[in-house]
Amino acid sequence: MPKAEDFLPLKTNWFHILLSLAAGEQHGYGIMQEVSERSGGKIRLWPATLYGSIKRLITAGLIEESDERPAPELDDARRRYYRLTRLGKRVLDAETGRLEELVRIVQVKRAMESAR
Repeated sequence: MPKAEDFLPLKTNWFHILLSLAAGEQHGYGIMQEVSERSGGKIRLWPATLYGSIKRLITAGLIEESDERPAPELDDARRRYYRLTRLGKRVLDAETGRLEELVRIVQVKRAMESAR
């Protein structure tokens, strides 16, 4: 079984997709919208990029397609819903920790520089 660290550093698109799924299942269009909103429109996952990344994330075992569906009146039968796997959660946690450590390093360096 692969280790979470084997996937680090995560590709930006992968990180944003995993982050979108952290709160629960989501369909592809919902992921696209959330990433765009979260980034203030700076990151846009166009359909080819999004679905290519989703396919690779499924193959890597980081996400899976969900069988659960919302009520029919709230859903479109063509939508596919995705969720994090246990490995996907561990990878997201590991990448988040890696990024937090980088921010901490920058803060320490800035504090050292301003103390001079």
